[in-house]
Amino acid sequence: MKIVATILTTVLLVLTACQVLANAVVLYEDRAVEVADTLADPNDLWVKPAELMAVNGFELKPEGACIDDICVPVRQDEDSDIFITRSGQQWFNVTELADRLQQPYAVDFDNAVWSFGAIPARRLSFVNEALAPDFTLTDMSGNQVRLSDFKGKKIMLLTWASW
Repeated sequence: MKIVATILTTVLLVLTACQVLANAVVLYEDRAVEVADTLADPNDLWVKPAELMAVNGFELKPEGACIDDICVPVRQDEDSDIFITRSGQQWFNVTELADRLQQPYAVDFDNAVWSFGAIPARRLSFVNEALAPDFTLTDMSGNQVRLSDFKGKKIMLLTWASW
């Protein structure tokens, strides 16, 4: 019986060690971040807490995952759906954070590419202050134009889609 338990423990340790995948790519705002190690999961993106700042600007603090004045509570002393420890390595679930923030995301599992949309709570200040966020577009002559280039001027912005 001891031999069977030892074999099972060894198999579990090997499986846990094999759960780390390489080279997931996260697209967020204006950047693409290659994450060296992710925890294998068929539904969620798990990264090391140190990668969180590069992935989405959040910082894991004792009180939780925080950015600006937004802070999502995260218990770091026990496993949960947002934070776990495996083989001494801590992992943070970026997709669970997105779900809690009502942040949209899409994933291409075959290519390990995750794309995250805007966080609604971060956009509230624009709505409350009636200000559009600054952005850059290419004009018909191929020049980069920022919305802030027109500060103090009235503009009309027309958009369309060919599809």
